[in-house]
Formats: sequence, structure tokens, C-alpha cells
Amino acid sequence: MKSNHQIVIIGGGTAGIMVASQLLKKDSKLDIAIIEPSDKHFYQPAWTLVGAGTYDMAKTERPMSSVMPSGVSWIKEYADSFQPEENAITMKSGLKLNYEVLVVAPGLVMDTSLIEGLTESLGKGVVCSNYTNPEHTWEVLKNFKGGNAVFTQPTTPIKCGGAPQKMAYMAADYFRKNDLQSKTNVVLAMPGSVIFGVKPIAETLMEVIHRYNIHFKPFYAPVKIDGENRIVTFKSVAPSENQCVVNEGNVLKETLSGSSSIEMPFDMLHLAPPQTAPKFIKESSLVNEAGWLNVDTGTLQHKTYQNIFGLGDVAALPTAKTGAAIRKQVPVVVDNVRQILSHQRLGAKTYNGYSSCPLVTGYGKMVLAEFDYQNNFIPDPKLKQMLVFNSNKEHWRLWMLKKYILPSLYWNKMMKGEDV
Repeated sequence: MKSNHQIVIIGGGTAGIMVASQLLKKDSKLDIAIIEPSDKHFYQPAWTLVGAGTYDMAKTERPMSSVMPSGVSWIKEYADSFQPEENAITMKSGLKLNYEVLVVAPGLVMDTSLIEGLTESLGKGVVCSNYTNPEHTWEVLKNFKGGNAVFTQPTTPIKCGGAPQKMAYMAADYFRKNDLQSKTNVVLAMPGSVIFGVKPIAETLMEVIHRYNIHFKPFYAPVKIDGENRIVTFKSVAPSENQCVVNEGNVLKETLSGSSSIEMPFDMLHLAPPQTAPKFIKESSLVNEAGWLNVDTGTLQHKTYQNIFGLGDVAALPTAKTGAAIRKQVPVVVDNVRQILSHQRLGAKTYNGYSSCPLVTGYGKMVLAEFDYQNNFIPDPKLKQMLVFNSNKEHWRLWMLKKYILPSLYWNKMMKGEDV
């Protein structure tokens, strides 16, 4: 096995495969190695639909070998540590790889230890997550007979920040269709202050919340899960003048525990686990104080090491961690990598923070949030070709985009290095 490569890419997820594919389309002679230990590659955006029983989990999975670009060296190992001063990275096996340019895109990891009781509870009984096992979510949803259906998310950054609330809307619609609405309290409890950071989208989502009679609880951060007794404990993260108030005899049967803790019983609990950069990234010299890859928000070049670039979920970028964001980040990294190799300088392309969150709001309905670093709403003009003129409003054509068009674009275009 060769130990020296022009370009080494860490990660065979969306970002790593797209970068390699686009680089090879521009220059098939490039010497590229991808470090990726997994045998499988997943299209995770469809997992929300799997959790709602409207998509086949098997269709979200393909062998890693089927998406690995022809011409790359696949290093089927775990990366373990960096030696950036030596332009090297060491695997868990001890193998050392040298590079001219390094692209870091390993994604993130679930860290259930950050919420007390979550490790023991997740995936068992009625505690579920589309992030880890969407088929279990669907089983919990199908078996639900009434009571509190609670949907929440952690205080850490998470991939696809809208996913926890998407599941709440799908579940609320499922309860309505199956005559469970009158005996169900759907609770959407989130650490943030608003339902969504982009105003036109937030306005529509508040209409959706009112339509389903969802109990929206801002400033609720989950801190403990008691799966056996079906109680979730939240800590109020509101400013002191806006503390959570719990009234006795309230419909959700919440109780105060201490000055800022709220205990809530549940009959279904769906949550996004806390998420962090992988351990070998967090323990390296490549991260910022928060533990994310320290790259420039425009060029995606590392702030210390000029021949290292980072993108995708692991990057310290103040925008949503989505595949749509990666789609716009990849051309910037590809251009800069080529310019560094040939001219020792950066290219002209920069990333403006674009991300997109397809927010399904029920079976057959969706809103499409597209935005930049400043949370400006920037819908793609191509939507007009689909006869969608207001993508901040619910539309059945957007549902078709989510369920049928985007998966096809992913497997047949994005993974093959084509511009989409």
C-alpha cells in the first residue's frame, strides 16, 4: 500500500465522496486516497420519511464500494491522529500516510453520554431517534395509543437541525389520520428561543404548530431520560426574566424539580442525540475551542495549516449541517485544492453559508428553507421550473422533491461528481 499521496481525504460520506469525484472529473490523473472504514454508505436525509413509515430503509443504503470513485485508493481504516507539521496522518493500525493536501470530512458522532440516562434508554421501549434507528421510530409511532408524544433536541449542534421538529409534524399528522389527536399531546420542546432562524419559514411553521395544536416549548434543554419510568427532565435555558412556568394540573402533567428543572412524563419520546466531532478530531490541534474543525468560513481552508481543508458536519461553520450545505461547499474546496497543488494559492471561489432544510410538515406537504450565514431566505430560482413560487409555504411538489427527486440526484449526480 502506498504511503504518499497528493490528496488524502478523511471520510467516505457525502462530503468526502463528492470532493474526490469532482476532483477526478477535472483531472483523472490526480493521486487521491480516501480513509473510510465503513462498508456502507447511507442517504440519511430520507430517514425522517423512514421514521414516518413512508420510505423503505433499504433504499437509503448502498455498499461503500458502489460510491467510491474509480481511481481513488480506498484506505479501509480508522484515522487516529494528525501530524500536520509533517504533512502526515496516522491510522489506528499504525499506518502513516503522507499528503500534499489534506481534506478533513469525517462527519460527526452521536454522544449519548451527554444526556443522563440516554445511553441506557435510546432505542428501547418508546425512546426513539431517526438519527440512530428510524425503523424503531416507525414501530413506536405505529404502537402509540395516546398520551404525551414528546419531541426534543440537545444543546449541541446537530446535523439537519430541523429533523427533530420534522418528526413532530409527521407524527402529529399520523395521529390526526388515525383518530388519536383527541387523546394525544404533541410536545415540541427545544433549547432555542424560536422555531426556526429564518423568518418567512418560522412564520409558516408556527401556522403548522397551531394547526396540529402542538405544545411548543422554547428554552427546554433535555438533561435526563428515565426510560423505565418514562420521564424526561428538562432544564430551562431561558433568560431569568423568562423562566419556564409550570402550572399544577397542566395537561402535560409537568412538574417542577428545583428552580429550573421540569419533569415531563412521556408515552413516546423522539430526540436527536447530542453530537460532537469524532474523538481523533477533538483531541487534535486542528479544532477551535468548541471542538470543531477550525476552518475559514469562506475559503474552508484551515486557519493554521494552509494545505488542510475541511467541510461538512465536522467544520466550524455557523450554518446548518446538511447535505445541501455540503453541495455548495464542495466546489469551493475542489477549486482551492487544485489551486494549492498547482500554484500554492487559493482560488477565487468562496462559500456564503448556504444551507437548505427540507421541512416536511405532514404526509404530502413540505416547506423548503434555503438560507445563508445571515439567515437570509434565498430560494433556488430552479424551483420555479417545478411551479413552486413560494417555497416558504407548504407545497405537495416540494414533498415530491424530497421523496423522489433529491434521492435520485444524490445517487446519480452528486455521488458521481456532477454539478447539481
